Amino acid sequence: MVLIPSLQRCVQLLLLPLHVLACLGFWDSFYKKVFPYVMAKVAPIYNHKVYKQKQELFSNLRKFAGPSGQLMLLEIGTGTGTNFQFYPPGCRLTCTDPNPNFRKFLLKSLSENQHLKLERLVVASGEDLHQIPDGTMDVVVCTLVLCSVTNIKKVLMEVLRVLRLGGAFYFLEHVAADHSSWTYFWQKVCDPAWKYFGDGCSLSRETEKELEKTNFSELNLRRIHVTPYWIPSSPHIIGSER
Repeated sequence: MVLIPSLQRCVQLLLLPLHVLACLGFWDSFYKKVFPYVMAKVAPIYNHKVYKQKQELFSNLRKFAGPSGQLMLLEIGTGTGTNFQFYPPGCRLTCTDPNPNFRKFLLKSLSENQHLKLERLVVASGEDLHQIPDGTMDVVVCTLVLCSVTNIKKVLMEVLRVLRLGGAFYFLEHVAADHSSWTYFWQKVCDPAWKYFGDGCSLSRETEKELEKTNFSELNLRRIHVTPYWIPSSPHIIGSER
């Protein structure tokens, strides 16, 4: 692994023009507009690969519905709305994303999933969901989001705050590979570039450790690999906390 710092510096050197643009404030504003179009193309391909896993993960959402029989669901980092097809009929959605440019893609996905009802669409980061009152959600969902947030701990604290007693948190995230593997080697090498083109996404986040530290009563988690297995974003964790 002694090669990692040297290769990272080579990658950073190649990315120097982007780094300059980022420091001047140009890259972020430009890529925030481009990224939703990228995800509109990539997300359906990814969804196809993990379709069975998502179907299984979200199969028991309905049991968390409140006394009224309605399921109040908050999705953090909704993006283009690729999870909508897996939510049960009548589900009342609150969607959040820090990038307002996802709005038209999200609304298009919602029009294709008319079994759902949109309650609110909030432009907010996962670390600051102050617009969502305490204890008002039956379920919180987060997929491919914790890899790019600034502070995982703050996001999870917000999840705990907005969930009602007995509610559940569902997640699917790509994570760091085993540190002795070649996959981890390439994750560390590619990280500098991945963050620019993945809108802040990190390949080598130890998300599982953060989930284990959170004050949930029960953690159900398993590791999976998404094809193709050679890409650095293949290792995933999937599960729920209650």
